[in-house]
Amino acid sequence: MHLIDNLQYANWSEKIFRQMRDGGVDAVHVTIAYHENFRETVANFESWNRWFERYPDLICHARTGDDVRAAKRDDRTAIIFGFQNPSPIEDDIGLVEICYTLGARFMQLSYNNQSLLATGCYEAEDPGITRMGRQVIKEMNRVGLVVDMSHSADRSTLEAIEISERPIAITHANPSFWHPALRNKSDTVLKELAASGGMLGFSLYPHHLKDKTACTLDSFCNMIARTADLMGADRIGLGSDLCQDQPDSVVEWMRVGRWSKEIDYGEGSACDAGFPPMPDWFRDNRDFGNIAAGLLKAGFSEEETAGVMGENWLRFYDAGFSKSETAPG
Repeated sequence: MHLIDNLQYANWSEKIFRQMRDGGVDAVHVTIAYHENFRETVANFESWNRWFERYPDLICHARTGDDVRAAKRDDRTAIIFGFQNPSPIEDDIGLVEICYTLGARFMQLSYNNQSLLATGCYEAEDPGITRMGRQVIKEMNRVGLVVDMSHSADRSTLEAIEISERPIAITHANPSFWHPALRNKSDTVLKELAASGGMLGFSLYPHHLKDKTACTLDSFCNMIARTADLMGADRIGLGSDLCQDQPDSVVEWMRVGRWSKEIDYGEGSACDAGFPPMPDWFRDNRDFGNIAAGLLKAGFSEEETAGVMGENWLRFYDAGFSKSETAPG
């Protein structure tokens, strides 16, 4: 079984890389841009290159599913890059392929707010995918950069599913039937996502959990079981949204960036300003085994559990990260 977490934004360190190995984590999709422009994102690629040089026995850069398999054989954790906002491509569609060439494999079309491409889930109105968004989705499909709609509003998400010629992903969110956070997804979105061959990664960020930090493992795994009934057990995986060791100042960067002079966290509560404690059954990368055990207890077979824990994402990587053979129109 391959163990894959399809979203983290930790304060990276040797300690965390060693915890990944201790937990048997074979691959992690790492956010390397929230609001950064292209040049700032390149600097983040550079930082990761230095980590790859410094810790070659622990981590390596992955661009394909086969890279993940090789990392597992070598007892290393494969690092896959992604953006939570389209800001790295600025207003230049040519940067889509450049970012792919540098190693990016996922890009959200919006992060909570309206972007040049799509609408975020905190906006009052959702006019859907923009003219530029349609062209960027086409280019992302061509080069193998996966469309991610984790922070996008419903209409934009449904239109992205329809427009994209390749399956899209919601890398880190939960169903709204379980917990009605703005970021969690409706049954309609989840059904359409599954029908199109897309993937959902379940988030462990406490604001997206029923009962937040007090969420139980049984509740979380039973929610996964209900979602499997809705989407199919082969269309779901994990995207923990683990933000380990990050200072609260990073929350402000994540949620506000540079667009506002005011603190606007969307949830409207001062208690949401910092990182909440994680549930006691998932503190860091060493605790994924608790989820696997919980899935078996919730009625998943060994094969289905292996799928949720990583095999489903690995198949998605195989299909989603390759360049299209179709020439651009």
